[in-house]
Amino acid sequence: MKTVIETPTFIKTSRKIWSEEEIEDFIEYISMNSHVGKVITHGKGLRKIRWGGHFLGKRGAGRVIYMNILEDKVVLLLAYKKGKKKTTTPDDLKTLLNELNDD
Repeated sequence: MKTVIETPTFIKTSRKIWSEEEIEDFIEYISMNSHVGKVITHGKGLRKIRWGGHFLGKRGAGRVIYMNILEDKVVLLLAYKKGKKKTTTPDDLKTLLNELNDD
């Protein structure tokens, strides 16, 4: 089980999508399954995973961008709803990586 760190951006964006219970469920899941997310092309190790929550299937799910740090940490960077954001641009990725470096 890995330690999960929530960035301020993740905290803000995830609370707009899921309940506290759903976020806790995700954190528990990702702490034990941190390599299941798809590696983002040109994302320098960033990964993206779908998370449906209790009342959404994967198709209507939100997305979480995160990164594995060392062997024992996962940093959650951003949550967004499918349809609200079609692609993650290189500038978006750069901003997320900069936030990671600031922490």
